Amino acid sequence: MSKSDIQWSTGEEDTINAVLRRAVAQHGDKQYMDFLGATCSYQDMDTAACRLANGLSQLGISKGQTVVTLLDNSADAVFLWLAINKLGAISVPVNTALKGDFLRHQVSDADATIIIAESDYAERVTAIADKLPKLQTLVYRNERPAVELHGEQRMLPWSEILSSDSSDQDVDVAPSDLAMLIYTGGTTGPSKGCMISHNYACSLARQMLIITNRNEDTITWTSLPLFHFNAVATTCLANMMVGAQVAIYPRFSVSNFWPEIERTGANETQLLASMMPMLASAPDNDAMKRCYGQLKAVWGAPFPESVQEAWKTRFGAEHTVCGGFGLSECSLPSILPFGTLQKPGSSGLRNTEFFDVRIVDDNDKELPANTPGEIIIRPRKPHVMFEGYWRRPEDTLKVMRNMWFHTGDIGKFDEDDYFYFVDRKKDYLRRRGENISSFEVEHAFLQHDAVDEVAAHAVLSDLGEDELKVTITLKEGMQIGEEALCRWSADHMPYYAVPRYIEFRSALPKSPLGRVYKFELRDDGVTLSTWDREKAGFTLAKR
Repeated sequence: MSKSDIQWSTGEEDTINAVLRRAVAQHGDKQYMDFLGATCSYQDMDTAACRLANGLSQLGISKGQTVVTLLDNSADAVFLWLAINKLGAISVPVNTALKGDFLRHQVSDADATIIIAESDYAERVTAIADKLPKLQTLVYRNERPAVELHGEQRMLPWSEILSSDSSDQDVDVAPSDLAMLIYTGGTTGPSKGCMISHNYACSLARQMLIITNRNEDTITWTSLPLFHFNAVATTCLANMMVGAQVAIYPRFSVSNFWPEIERTGANETQLLASMMPMLASAPDNDAMKRCYGQLKAVWGAPFPESVQEAWKTRFGAEHTVCGGFGLSECSLPSILPFGTLQKPGSSGLRNTEFFDVRIVDDNDKELPANTPGEIIIRPRKPHVMFEGYWRRPEDTLKVMRNMWFHTGDIGKFDEDDYFYFVDRKKDYLRRRGENISSFEVEHAFLQHDAVDEVAAHAVLSDLGEDELKVTITLKEGMQIGEEALCRWSADHMPYYAVPRYIEFRSALPKSPLGRVYKFELRDDGVTLSTWDREKAGFTLAKR
């Protein structure tokens, strides 16, 4: 299949529902998914999605309504995503690490009346249910939670949404209709829901096929969470378009990686930045040796040259590629078509087919090649980027200055139109695949009685990405140790937002107007007074 066929075989606009219908018609009995050894065909997947769609319909879910999910990776999570879209409803997959006010904000902001969650996550919902006045129904998967809801809110088992009716829903869904809300890190305020249309999801999937050249023989292994846009669009949906298989694993594990690759027969994988050096430096095991050369391609960004070389020589991978640069609001403004030369340090070429991408100064004046500036983007085709921020028109307008989407990120193009990411203009952090809101981290720490002021900021780690540090001043007369404060934060925040580093100071560096100079704190990095969670042996549970 040529790149031209991939892009336009289904027309310039598409829906997730139409992709599924075509896949079932063309590949019905072929295996689509493997999850821990349990497999399903394309037809099996569609049948399960239809049963769930009918069950949700009986609960009152209809076109345009939001459905929040807190689900671990599983076949059910894929079926439910498709079921929600069959109804023309909007899937809101929430990070399973969320708890407390982090969780309350996203559920409340999504305006959802129904939440579907794993049993242990359902208990987190019950803890904040009195702050969710629109919540009507909480559906739990597996065992019934030990705690109950109160008032008119009801709790139902998964079986209540698994209807015996497997007929397909006849809902008119357009490419421009919303398919998902994906919440951003909320770096300058509370997290915001990116409105993802059906066509945007399909457009990203088609672009991934241009990068990977997948076909009916491809088996893609992923442990990336299904509550991220990445795994849903670039693995599940993309593979559906060409009759390929997916092997989904609950969560990343260095020790289980090669045994899973061997068991599933996977010939390619998608990884996050921190996973690549972890695997490249891990000890040999028998499964790894038996799998030499089995993985033909490894996709991820960033993918440093030294790590790429390690994957080629040690594991026999033919393609070790950073295929492009993207963000939830717009993907992919840079892209590396399969077989195209990758320059060291680059993240693909300017994507002129789908987007108009420029590098500009603070006045939106375009800059010459090899000059860093802010990345701004606008679409060349309908509905190939986000539709704005959910219920936040003012925030949408802020990033659409001069009719361009301003990413807040710094990059550059060279004279051959290769793209290089330089830095983040926004005040946010990224750690092991998670965008972390400094605003929300700071808000959480300020709930502690001893904390007076706090600044959450990045410290570069030895894995080449951000580690989170909080620099704190305590209230007069109050005392608390770093480990005790870290333990408190682990009880009140998602695990990925718990800082690795904590430092107490008598004052934070500030401008004359009282703004904290975070750049000074970032430059200071890890000082002699900084407490390190990992060196202290403090272990976090990833739940």
